[in-house]
Amino acid sequence: MNPRVRTVVASPDYQLHIEFTNGERGTYDCYHLLDFGVFKELRDKNYFRKAKAWDGTVVWPNEQDICPDTLYLDSIKSAEQGTELGRS
Repeated sequence: MNPRVRTVVASPDYQLHIEFTNGERGTYDCYHLLDFGVFKELRDKNYFRKAKAWDGTVVWPNEQDICPDTLYLDSIKSAEQGTELGRS
């Protein structure tokens, strides 16, 4: 099983900056989702920034979510690991 999402920060350019449960960090670009069904609501940047980590994945208030395996496998991994997002 792939690692799950521990923390997430959504940026205004439709990117999710994620820390996974194994300490790896990655960036997942959501731009390609914005024309697809339930994800169209994510076009609103204020709404997009309401992303939160929940139960190992990323969710939004109106029940959009992304498969945690997709987030892990398709994210661009960062060289910096081991620190929680949002902390120096």
